[in-house]
Amino acid sequence: MRHPFTVALCAAALGALAGCDAPSGGNEVDRALADIDVVDETNLSDVMLSAADPAEAVRYFQRAAEQNPDRLDLKRGLAKSLVRAGRTTEAVPAWERVTADEGATHADAVAFADALIRAGDWARAEEVLDAIPPTHETFRRYRLEAMVADANEEWETADSFYETAVGLTTQPAGVLNNWGYSKLTRGAPAEAERLFAQAIRQDPELFTAKNNLVLARGAQGKYTLPVIPMTQTERAQLLHTLGLSAVKRGDVATGEGLFRDALETHPQYYEPAARSLAALED
Repeated sequence: MRHPFTVALCAAALGALAGCDAPSGGNEVDRALADIDVVDETNLSDVMLSAADPAEAVRYFQRAAEQNPDRLDLKRGLAKSLVRAGRTTEAVPAWERVTADEGATHADAVAFADALIRAGDWARAEEVLDAIPPTHETFRRYRLEAMVADANEEWETADSFYETAVGLTTQPAGVLNNWGYSKLTRGAPAEAERLFAQAIRQDPELFTAKNNLVLARGAQGKYTLPVIPMTQTERAQLLHTLGLSAVKRGDVATGEGLFRDALETHPQYYEPAARSLAALED
């Protein structure tokens, strides 16, 4: 696919070369056109990584990388597209090939660690992160460092990395949610509640944080929904989650009432709440 700016570049390049001597003009034109092809291909690669169907992006980069095995940008594009397509098993060796290239960057190593974590290889991910110089300070690096520290139950280290990561991004909702979940699993629901509330303030559409917030409140015996933005369907789902928390704590009557509220609130028939209610009644 060609883009309008490519035509303009061709015209400009050919015009600039019109005054060249005949013997070398052909080679200059070939080099100019080759440069234009790279520019156009780079633009297409960006489109494939951001807007194309994930499976189609993988096919595009597989073909391109096979035809140009020395192109690091195409190998990197293939690795990224495999992660985007959820093909983690293939993404790990793809990122390994990228990081083995002499032109690989510290950001490539971070992406490799990310793929390893997705594949569940926490130990190797930690090794990759440890090999990255401390001067490479990015949000993505510190978010992964926090997750690894969490997996190792190194709580103080995890908190330090989470705090640093939050300060390095303008969109901290996801990492705040992760940090809150870490606090919840450690048995600190009040601290978790605070972090989940911050995540929702940053991204009112983040339902995972809303659900986790309700779990944190339920763990403290708070059986009322917080004042947060929610749709009618979300309200029903959150009431159900709160009901499950109540039953888990032994507050069965409260849980039953919350399940009934969820059924009445949901704009359609809400099967999960109905099943939970039936289980209590049986």
